[in-house]
Amino acid sequence: MTTHVFGDTAVLTGRSLRHVTRSPDTIITTVITPIAIMLLFVYVFGGAISQGSDAYVTYLLPGILLITIASGIAYAAFRLFTDLQGGIFERFLSMPIARSSVLWAHVLTSVVANLVSLVVVVGVALVMGFRSVAGVGAWLAVAGILVLFTLALTWLAVIPGLTATSADGAGAFAYPLILLPFISSAFVPTATMPGPVRAFAEHQPVTSIVNAIRDLYTQQPVGTGIWTALAWCVGLLVVAYALAMATYRRKIA
Repeated sequence: MTTHVFGDTAVLTGRSLRHVTRSPDTIITTVITPIAIMLLFVYVFGGAISQGSDAYVTYLLPGILLITIASGIAYAAFRLFTDLQGGIFERFLSMPIARSSVLWAHVLTSVVANLVSLVVVVGVALVMGFRSVAGVGAWLAVAGILVLFTLALTWLAVIPGLTATSADGAGAFAYPLILLPFISSAFVPTATMPGPVRAFAEHQPVTSIVNAIRDLYTQQPVGTGIWTALAWCVGLLVVAYALAMATYRRKIA
């Protein structure tokens, strides 16, 4: 049974990835916004940072990576919505395949597409002066956190993908997620914020994740911060997966 699920998921993931490769504008559109924000903050606002633009792009990058993921998962919801409206779901469910593989294919496609987008954004950051002397282990840890975060947000995206009544509605849920890094330690230290804003910023998941990623690639002591970041990622993933599967079961009932 497990082999059956893996095989079906692999086939359907291949189908979704082929659709993405035939529409490279999906990845291009995903990276335009975070790269534009990075250019704006480094070269327009970065001059006000005493560290200089090179140091600021290093400080800024984790938040930009999370914005990239939040932009990318909107397309996961859109692709799912399109399959539903086009009758592809009904066709798949009438075939002898594992039902969960239909959703997993969309989720894994989102992870792959987002990883490509993240590589592009890091490449632009390198051109802008980003440098890291962190070892392979630290970068693997960074990649692991980003993959977990992508999985969590993608399963969250499945819910509007299944329930939205329009294509715009399916992707619109990502807008608040894109804004979250702006109210965190992604762009400035939380200590510079007024009381209520600082309290929110310090206790929302993005700040913990941003701090953990930044500490890892700058070779700073991560302490318990990385466990807080992982707890947020895993907790969000478990809740999002449970809600998405419950929504899916109701949809196909």
